[in-house]
Amino acid sequence: MQGAPGLPYPLGATVTATGVNFALFSSRAERVELCLFDGARETARLALVRTHDIWHAHLPGAGAGLVYGFRVHGPYRPGQGLRFNPHKLLLDPYAREIVGRFDWQPEHFGYQAGHPDEAPGLDARDNGGTALKARVAGALPGLRSAPPQTPLADTVLYELHVKGFTRQLPAVPEPLRGTFAGLAHPAALAHLQRLGVTAVSLLPVHYSLTELRLRELGLTNYWGYNTLGFFAADPRLSATPDDPAATRAEFRAMVEALHAAGIEVLLDVVFNHTAEGNQLGPTLSFRGIDNAAYYRLAADEPGDYENWTGCGNTVNVAHPRVAQFVLDALRYWVGEMGVDGFRFDLAPVLARTHREFDPQAPFFTALLQDPVLARTKLIAEPWDLGPHGYQLGRFPARFAEWNDRFRDTVRQFWLRRSVERGELARRWAASSDRFHHGLRPPCASVNYVASHDGFTVRDLVSYAHKHNEANGEDNHDGSNADHSVNAGVEGPSEDAHVSAQRLRLQRALLASALLAQGTPMLQAGDEIGRTQRGNNNAYCQDNRLSWIDWAAADERLAEFAGALIALRRALPALRQDDWLDDHPHADGRREVQWLAPARDGDAVFRLMALEDWHDPHRHALALWLAPRDDAAVLVLMNAEDAPVRFVLPPGAWVQRLDSAGGDTQARALDGIAVEAPASGLLVLVSEPHRC
Repeated sequence: MQGAPGLPYPLGATVTATGVNFALFSSRAERVELCLFDGARETARLALVRTHDIWHAHLPGAGAGLVYGFRVHGPYRPGQGLRFNPHKLLLDPYAREIVGRFDWQPEHFGYQAGHPDEAPGLDARDNGGTALKARVAGALPGLRSAPPQTPLADTVLYELHVKGFTRQLPAVPEPLRGTFAGLAHPAALAHLQRLGVTAVSLLPVHYSLTELRLRELGLTNYWGYNTLGFFAADPRLSATPDDPAATRAEFRAMVEALHAAGIEVLLDVVFNHTAEGNQLGPTLSFRGIDNAAYYRLAADEPGDYENWTGCGNTVNVAHPRVAQFVLDALRYWVGEMGVDGFRFDLAPVLARTHREFDPQAPFFTALLQDPVLARTKLIAEPWDLGPHGYQLGRFPARFAEWNDRFRDTVRQFWLRRSVERGELARRWAASSDRFHHGLRPPCASVNYVASHDGFTVRDLVSYAHKHNEANGEDNHDGSNADHSVNAGVEGPSEDAHVSAQRLRLQRALLASALLAQGTPMLQAGDEIGRTQRGNNNAYCQDNRLSWIDWAAADERLAEFAGALIALRRALPALRQDDWLDDHPHADGRREVQWLAPARDGDAVFRLMALEDWHDPHRHALALWLAPRDDAAVLVLMNAEDAPVRFVLPPGAWVQRLDSAGGDTQARALDGIAVEAPASGLLVLVSEPHRC
């Protein structure tokens, strides 16, 4: 086949006025061939030319819809990290559209294992007929709607799985359930708007694979944290799974529908590892293109991988071309697909230049100056399995971070009463010990009590132990430190007292996440009492265990959650963009004070004293927020088994929330004191005044 040299940029397949330009990075390859296909049949090969570390060619007369892959020639020396094998057709890392169905066939592996003491030899079986292939993508029309661009300080995140959210939502037509189109359906949008969330944080939507181990168990990687195609939407989430062009359009239409409803779209992205796994995994794309560039290899054994992700390999973002690949992918999802931000899974991997985490890593420098990504929200999961992998609070100022300290402290306070009040106060005040530095605002702390990874809120108060037997790992997987309780009965209960206590605790947990300083995040379904029947690691459960059961929805709990979000929106004191200051201003006013429960005979409110902060036997306190120009707010928290009396500060106080009873109606208070109910949280509001 005849072609022209073309250009070494942009990477991937680009439709031009006269054909298609192909460009592929590989610094160690000796020869690269572009292979064209008609279905499973290879019809032509074209040798690419090299400019520095980019291989490229232009194919005149070609256009969108052309199916292709690459064969990359080079040395096969696994012990040195070189795993080239031209018998394996390789997927373009920049593929916008992916065709074919992957199955775990032997020919996808680049090696043939011999005797255990021997090095694995090159596998010469050709996998071109069964390999996943790229299809040249056409241009999409311009975005029609402007994104909402909600300030982070006003953002309420809602973490959801595209399939699980609508798979059982009755008002969504059956063909659309569990798909991008289903999430764009008016019934799905109506729930999000009624709840009042401002952004959805979607579990991975990129093209992913189910691991061989799970496939052999008859299970599926439901969450999708096993990406192969970082530019392609996963067909499993599409109403048109066999048409990747239609899937792209469907995703774009979903984003525009959410934008029109005032809701931003964030993607959970997995740039820390790929679906190729460890050294025993298949050769599908990156491994065969330039293994030693794309992956972090063990320093003392280059045939093995650094496994700082727990998934077999670690992407080498410190390499300039790999960093470019990640940035190009992010720009694509923002510029062409319209998304508003990203949550980076195992984010410290992105900043490991050699081994240690570096907040000034070159990747961060490039990311933070990128003009296309300038408006996006960036959220880090601030831990991985690498050296000193826990990095909460150390990311650059543009990032917000998942705050597991908030999660654990709030759970311990309400469920176990195993944490001192000072620790709760720190977390409620946006974890200033972690984030109040380097120009970081309080909204850098993403506050949550439950996420996809762990118990649901309902299960936190229904199960004292995990029940993950369905995952096929003898209940050894998942966290053993969820700080959960069961109110006296493990699992479902018809006991009215048990049910009432569980509801009180659910409401207290939700109120803590949605009213504390910082950026709140709610897990989809927690507002309606979703259960996973005690499974705290349902990553492989693509079934009713994971899907939201809308038929069993607790509508009163949903109304309560919506009222919490509305209260946060109505009271600026609950979502301040500046750090709380407990020092007196010139007029004597203090913006924040912490109150202790009243002692017998107290007629004046009492501030928390040193001995109160360290008293392990008391689990009640109040936060008094008194901004200059806005309504003062008093949040009273009582995790004890009996009501606790507080003397009120001066003012005409109105009760706006009682989490114990689920009461969200405004009610004026008389007298100088109020009782905070057992296992409950009160929110009182007073007009602005000087204090």
